Amino acid sequence: MCTLTADSNTIARVDIIAFVLKTERFRFPLLIFSMFEFCADMGQIGQDCSNQDYNMEDLELDQVTQVINYHPRFLDHFLRTQNFIMDGDGPLPYDYRYYLAIIAAARHQCPYLVKMYEKKFINQGGKVEWLNGLDYIPSKLRAIYDINKILAHRPWLLRKEHIEGLTKGKNSWSLSEVVHAMVLLSHFHSLSSFVFSCGLTQKLDGLSSPKLKTAPALLSAAQQQLSTNQPLPPLQQQIPQQQKAVLSEITINNNNNVLDHSNHQLYNNNVPNISGSPSMPTDITTHGATSNGVAKHTPSGSPQPNVPVEALVERMKELSQKHDECSEAELSNRFKSVEMQTAELPAAALEAAIKVPPIISHYIEDPTFTYQDFARRGAENIPSTFRVQDYSWDDHGYSLVNGLYSDVGTLLDQKFRAAYNLTYFTMGGYRNVDTSKFRRAIWNYIQCIYGIRHDDYDYGEVNQLLDRPLKMFIKTACCFPERITTKDYDSILVELQDSEKVHVNLMIMEARNQAELLYALREIMRYMT
Repeated sequence: MCTLTADSNTIARVDIIAFVLKTERFRFPLLIFSMFEFCADMGQIGQDCSNQDYNMEDLELDQVTQVINYHPRFLDHFLRTQNFIMDGDGPLPYDYRYYLAIIAAARHQCPYLVKMYEKKFINQGGKVEWLNGLDYIPSKLRAIYDINKILAHRPWLLRKEHIEGLTKGKNSWSLSEVVHAMVLLSHFHSLSSFVFSCGLTQKLDGLSSPKLKTAPALLSAAQQQLSTNQPLPPLQQQIPQQQKAVLSEITINNNNNVLDHSNHQLYNNNVPNISGSPSMPTDITTHGATSNGVAKHTPSGSPQPNVPVEALVERMKELSQKHDECSEAELSNRFKSVEMQTAELPAAALEAAIKVPPIISHYIEDPTFTYQDFARRGAENIPSTFRVQDYSWDDHGYSLVNGLYSDVGTLLDQKFRAAYNLTYFTMGGYRNVDTSKFRRAIWNYIQCIYGIRHDDYDYGEVNQLLDRPLKMFIKTACCFPERITTKDYDSILVELQDSEKVHVNLMIMEARNQAELLYALREIMRYMT
């Protein structure tokens, strides 16, 4: 147990990542303080450092953590949840947990995560023969593969009979084990979306933050000091000035004007619930950009008039000031309209579809089973809309998952809220912006793709706030993340900082994660009753 004691006047809350340096003769833990948040109510911090060790060979792979660290407070919730479901108390054995991570990532053809968790699977004592593929795993573990496939691509097809099939027979699962598995599968399906949408699987180094380069540089410097028997400097001095700037440089404008976020609230926990305009609008346009899609800036750093981000800021302001009432029928029609538009929107160019990489094909059965649009014009047997007023995370899912898998519901809930409510009140080069409308439109649009309707929301706002390229990117990231290219990443939200685009990808990850869990937990509840 590592304990930090701090001055009562200025308390630094420190999240510690312990990297383990290995040489032929010795093994040294190097503690790197990756996040600093000043709090006034904490005098002592305890942390189990033994669970924080990372093999140096894994460091280059773990760019996921580095990218999420654009938003340190969300990263805290993300790591707490992931560490708990992978290494904390729970009904599933550890080899099952890591293998479920592998086959979940494989459904989206994500070698990045598959290879990472193969290594972790071996390191924690998993049987090497399991890595030969699905034909080499225990029948109990094999039995959940169909649920993995359905949950990844068409979660609305999940039925209570799938749950019943797992919980009966010779190699049956307990309900607690089923819930643990559902949490794991949905976590790594959505994490695959994040990996691809940020370009990590292509080793995309275009994300502008120097933080992506920082941790390996720290290790290199530390190795040099160890090899020359020089003492390590104090921990605070090990953080380069460049990274310190990045940690405080959140959603700044393109002229790199640093935002002092001690003057801004990081989380907006009171997201307005305001209905929008009375008529169904068309997609917003993007007039006012330069030929390459990037807005011009004046010497003062403010964008010139009529650029897309300015229009978006104005639109959000207008929507927040309107209080028009819509009938239930009108709200339903607007949802159906957006749902149908989504079905007709291509997720990605057909030629972008890729073949299953041979290095992971042995983890994939039925690779042609992929996402189908929830509502297709003229299609028969369109599934019923999942209405949040009938089964919601807050009123139903949270208590069910906590009852069957203790404490995980609280961690998931905090993570969902962190992604949904995260704000720095900025957009591009603009400050003091209420982004709640934009965030809610993204979250609800993502879940609309999966047939989930928030009954109190005016889906007319989606078309007013999300343009067609952004909708296409969101749909691809959710449904066909393996098709995303660097060009796709670069083509959306061109005026926003990378940290802001990463925030959008975090919402894609978490809204999708919640959508899968809603379908899974609803069927578990139906099975139980």
